[in-house]
Amino acid sequence: MDAAAHCLDLVRQHDKDRYLAVLFAPEETQPALAALAAFEIEIARVREVVREPMPGEIRLQWWRDVIDADAVSGHPVADTLVGAIARYRLPKPALIALIDAHGFDLYDDPMPSLTDLEGYAGETAGALFQLAAIVLADGKDPGTGSRAGHAGVAFTIARVLQALPLASSRGQVFLPADVLARHGVDVADIRAGRMTPGLAAALREMREHAEHHLARVGDIASSIPPAVVPAFLPLAGLPALLRRLARSKDDPLHTQTETPALARIWRMWRIARRARRRA
Repeated sequence: MDAAAHCLDLVRQHDKDRYLAVLFAPEETQPALAALAAFEIEIARVREVVREPMPGEIRLQWWRDVIDADAVSGHPVADTLVGAIARYRLPKPALIALIDAHGFDLYDDPMPSLTDLEGYAGETAGALFQLAAIVLADGKDPGTGSRAGHAGVAFTIARVLQALPLASSRGQVFLPADVLARHGVDVADIRAGRMTPGLAAALREMREHAEHHLARVGDIASSIPPAVVPAFLPLAGLPALLRRLARSKDDPLHTQTETPALARIWRMWRIARRARRRA
């Protein structure tokens, strides 16, 4: 398996939404888009493969060094990413900032505030939306920076809510401390897997905040330049996911909510078709 195929397979295994979005993009851009998504997966899962923060910090520094030096390392994701950086003139500071933001993942500290979560989202998911848009615009600025930021916040909050069972089992709390305090939620209850009325209210506030940012992105098929719409297709399933999270009667600390794959594919196809009609 060559490096580009390795990246795409990694995305297929770990991020179905971004995998499907890559398949809707022009074939010549798919290796770079897959490299970006695979890079984010590699960084985000450092927490899963280390037991202590220090080895995680060393891994993150390795990625910083590779990007900074344009180094060929023999690592399929790193090497494909370095090629994409050169081909599409991707801004290295955005990639380094993504690594820095994921340093938070290595520790069990609660996310301090909703503002901090928005900043984290902007430097991780938001950056990925914008970098993918730059690839699809052949290395040019497509003018989607603001929408990418809102997309990143909506996407991150939805993923945080969806991943509550896994995060709470690890002792991680990505829900902002100020939101929890506003609803009288004790972090110890989340880490112990105890659902409370206050936590239900906090989760409702977070869903509403995600919906607010999703509305700021606008209708993807009409508000985003047609050529870069595939960069934003991972958002396609978010409205349905947020509705399912709101309607779910299951305990969100123990049951992960998922939108059926066929529904996400159908939604992406419809958006992509409408965008093509505008091109």
